[in-house]
Amino acid sequence: MSWRVLVLGGTAEGRRLTEKLAALPGVEVIYSIAGRVAAPALPTAARIRVGGFGGVDGLASYLRDAGIAAVIDATHPYAALMTAAAVTGSNAAAVPLLVVRRPGWPETDGDDWHRVPSLAAAAAALGGFGERVFLTTGRSGIAAFAGSDRHWFLLRSIEAPSPPMPARMDVLLERGPFTVEGETALMRGHRIDVIVTKNSGGPLTAAKLVAARHLGLPVLMVDRPPLPPGTPAVATPEDAVAWFTDWSGRPMGHAPVDDSG
Repeated sequence: MSWRVLVLGGTAEGRRLTEKLAALPGVEVIYSIAGRVAAPALPTAARIRVGGFGGVDGLASYLRDAGIAAVIDATHPYAALMTAAAVTGSNAAAVPLLVVRRPGWPETDGDDWHRVPSLAAAAAALGGFGERVFLTTGRSGIAAFAGSDRHWFLLRSIEAPSPPMPARMDVLLERGPFTVEGETALMRGHRIDVIVTKNSGGPLTAAKLVAARHLGLPVLMVDRPPLPPGTPAVATPEDAVAWFTDWSGRPMGHAPVDDSG
């Protein structure tokens, strides 16, 4: 008998959570990723599932057919569509769901942050911040800046972007972690005037904010999308493990999967 847990991953937190859950007795983890990155980092202690579910109805059917006892969404903080589908699909299948969201970066003394609600708002606000833009929002958001002809962009992403794209742009294909020294040299070398980023949180890419503070550069910070109302959420994989341990130990909890047949 075992508990089968679906982890919606693609983040460092998702991988760490998967390893911790898989170490629990009687727990089987299925780690699901969208498959948009060619060579993703993956956990070693789980079954890997790649690709979508076919919408909300497809996810609900999958949860029922696969005997999933619980869903833990550890996707990127800006994967709003995936999280919304996970919440709706889990509710439809009567499967409990928890969201893991790492804390965002706090604004500190010396920062020059300008908060915007979306990538489109960031693109519209660029006019007051100089010509040379360091864009660290990922390749999927580049289309929002395609019409900014008067700006030059340095885009950093794990994989190359696809059109539509700005006419004046260089691309750096890199994966964190990054250092403050490296980020400072990068911004100086490219004569960056302004940084556009998302408040993803975590240590892997926080060095750019420290470098921007040291250099006195403004940052256009795209706010996180809110979670669906009433969605339970925790900040760390350890908190998620504690939630699952508490939930699975309740007398009225969902039945585990019978693997004897």
